[in-house]
Amino acid sequence: MTSFPTLKTGAVLQYPAQKGLAFSTIVARFLDGSEQRFPVYAAQLHRWIIRLDMLDDSELHQFREFFRAQSGSAGTFAFTDPWNGTTYQTCSIVEDEMTDTLKGESNAKMSLTVRENRS
Repeated sequence: MTSFPTLKTGAVLQYPAQKGLAFSTIVARFLDGSEQRFPVYAAQLHRWIIRLDMLDDSELHQFREFFRAQSGSAGTFAFTDPWNGTTYQTCSIVEDEMTDTLKGESNAKMSLTVRENRS
């Protein structure tokens, strides 16, 4: 299983960082106005927004190659949550395009969103 790349420092992301949880609930509305709610899947799914600044050329290349190897959102990989160290084995990239900018030597930026998939 492929793992999400890390920076030269060993970090997965830089701060400020964002993390969220996704839930899926279906609401059935009845003619009398009442509602019944039930979950589509049992547990919440995690999502991380990865924004990296001041990357050098080799780090930017590493992320570009990882994105290319994953075929954008088609691939799956393991991602370690930087907040608690838990490794989620079935994650994917949300976007089919990676946003990156190279402004000069050791001055590249990139961003993408990683989501946990249902196992």
